[in-house]
Amino acid sequence: MLSVFAVSDNQLQGNIPWDVGLTLPQLMRFQLWGNHFSGQIPVTLSNASKLEFVDMGNNLTGKVTVPFGHLQHLKWLTLSMNHLGSGEADEMDFLTSLANCSKLVRVLLYNNQFHGRVPDSIANFSNQLTHLVLNANNLFGDIPSGLGNLVSLNELALDMNQFTGKIPREIGKLKQLEYLSLFMNKLSGEIPNSFGNLTLLFKLFLDHNRLNGSIPSSLGNCQNLESFFLSENDLSGPIPKELFSISTLSIALDLSHNHLVGSLPSEVGILKNLGKLDVSDNMLSGEIPSNLIGCTSLEFLFLDRNHFQGSIPQIFSSLRGIRNIGLSSNNLMGEIPQYMENLALEYLNLSFNNLDGEIPTKGVFSNASAVFVEGNKNLCGGIVELGLPKCNIKATKKGELSSVHVVIIVISLLGVTIVSFFLLCWTRKKNREQPSGVSLKEPLRQLSYHSLLRATNGFSATNLLGKGSFGFVYKGVLEEDGTNVAIKVLDLQHRGASKSFMAECEALRNIRHQNLLKIITSCSSIDFQGNDFKALVYELMHNGSLENWLHTSSQETNNGQSRVQSLNLLQRINIAIDVASALQYLHYHCGKPFVHCDLKPSNVLLDKDMIAHLGDFGLARFISESKMLNQSSSSIGVRGTIGYIAPEYGMGGEASIHGDLYSYGILLLELMTGKRPTDSLFGGGLNLHTYARMALPNQITEIVDPKLLQEAEPTVVNRQRSRINIIMDCLVSTIKIGVACSMESPQDRMVTNVVLSELHLIKNNLQRIRSNN
Repeated sequence: MLSVFAVSDNQLQGNIPWDVGLTLPQLMRFQLWGNHFSGQIPVTLSNASKLEFVDMGNNLTGKVTVPFGHLQHLKWLTLSMNHLGSGEADEMDFLTSLANCSKLVRVLLYNNQFHGRVPDSIANFSNQLTHLVLNANNLFGDIPSGLGNLVSLNELALDMNQFTGKIPREIGKLKQLEYLSLFMNKLSGEIPNSFGNLTLLFKLFLDHNRLNGSIPSSLGNCQNLESFFLSENDLSGPIPKELFSISTLSIALDLSHNHLVGSLPSEVGILKNLGKLDVSDNMLSGEIPSNLIGCTSLEFLFLDRNHFQGSIPQIFSSLRGIRNIGLSSNNLMGEIPQYMENLALEYLNLSFNNLDGEIPTKGVFSNASAVFVEGNKNLCGGIVELGLPKCNIKATKKGELSSVHVVIIVISLLGVTIVSFFLLCWTRKKNREQPSGVSLKEPLRQLSYHSLLRATNGFSATNLLGKGSFGFVYKGVLEEDGTNVAIKVLDLQHRGASKSFMAECEALRNIRHQNLLKIITSCSSIDFQGNDFKALVYELMHNGSLENWLHTSSQETNNGQSRVQSLNLLQRINIAIDVASALQYLHYHCGKPFVHCDLKPSNVLLDKDMIAHLGDFGLARFISESKMLNQSSSSIGVRGTIGYIAPEYGMGGEASIHGDLYSYGILLLELMTGKRPTDSLFGGGLNLHTYARMALPNQITEIVDPKLLQEAEPTVVNRQRSRINIIMDCLVSTIKIGVACSMESPQDRMVTNVVLSELHLIKNNLQRIRSNN
């Protein structure tokens, strides 16, 4: 009789025969994962009483009704990567029958649609159980304290569910535990002191919850930890110095987005193997500790949005592996050390401090998309793209100007005043004669309707680039200087078009960033028929929209030729970074918080260097600081595009930065899968978010854009496995970010600085592949 039925990783489809347990009663191994089977799990499976190994990761649906308790020899049960779940109150009761399986070692149920409570009977599972993986479902309620009875557990994964209540202190009894993941739930209360008993733990994920209280010093007993994530909670108090005694920390220590106070302990220097340290978005103070010089393996350091003071220390010059530094929104003062231009930095954020003096121009400072210095009023110089004023001539003596300089300054000021007076008079006269332009911070050229008419060959169809929400976009060439432009002509018959024009003008008057679409001028005039005419003139993006690159196989070049177009993985990551950088600026760094409200691929434009620029601010709005974190502005007229609109908007929710994050998450998933959120595949409860979430982490190859999988093909035979693994890790990590940004609850969404940090890490891994080939 047949004892092994293993057909894994094929393209088989259809239902599993309902009588499989009757026709194959001697089965010991039943392995079907990686196919396209559908339907329910046959109840008759319980008749194959000798079964030891069951693995059915497919597209199975419905309620699990198999009485697994009849399978006394069962050791391994994997039902992951299906669509199991009925929505009924008792749908998790099948777990109770597993308590009769005394030889059970692994239970893997991740990435399904289970919606219910985990029964307390789970405490009666086999004491031989080593792996319990229930993540990426919709499980809710308290985590059963009886889990503490499963003393052989090596892995406990309950992340990406809806668990509430406190973390059971009984988990501290699991002294064999090596991997504990509870992130992205709604857990509250304090971190149990008993976690200090988990001395074999090497990965601990508690981030994206609602944990409060202080970080227990007992965690310092976990001397095998490699990764520790506590971000996005409500933790308070100082960082315990015992945490920095864990010399095995090598991958990451992430304490960001909490309410931690005090200084960064000097013991941080013990972490010589640490690759990433993130304590951003807390209330830490004091100077940046010089002991950081001991973190010789550090590649990513994020201290943003705290209260650190003093000058930028000399220690960074000794961290030769450092590639990303975030020091923004602190109270740092003094000059930017010259040595920083010699570091191999790929990202440096010094914005919103009290720095002064001249900005270096070499190294990372030569790349305007990699360095951020806005919000430091006394900085000057640097490359032109940073838009800072030139530095003044240095004084003859420190703190003192010569009498000659004083005379020059006084005369210059007097001259400027006189010239300004005449210019003001002249401008007022001209404004009565010429069509008006948007009053932006920088002076704009004046263009009439007739100038734009000539630039677009009479707004001809051959110049038409596309149709937007409130009008048409044409390409054109300005006669004055030959500048290539994109001209957005408002359809004033369309309801809301004038309001959109004013909103975009208001937005563009106040914002400037290298990843935002640059406006050249505006035109508010009268056409040849005497009708009102309004248009915005932008810098032309030679490579069109992200929408076209994702969903059009070819694109017309400037000379009318057709070219095949496709984005590789690194290009997509770069685009994701560019858009996230634009959002980071809009949400946190342009004075008042600012929400875009219509983020989608067609509003992401690519220039000749494939750098992404976010455009179309017709729905954008400013929100007050006090309402920024409370996801509010005004709900009046909140609009957007179907598929990208945050769920709370559909229920009358107010415009917020969280809404932009949702749209960004959907855009990122579209970028990686090549599927629009309105694809015919989606419906009946399945959307792009759940589609991606259910594929994590082992079925990613089934959902990503097939063009990206071609990059996993080896170029050097002896590096095949390494290359494939790195690319797959990057794909999984990026999909995870997209899923985290598009969570249903606004408070559960990943924030932009975390997004940027993770994306830069992914980018660096991809660049290593290229440098090794």
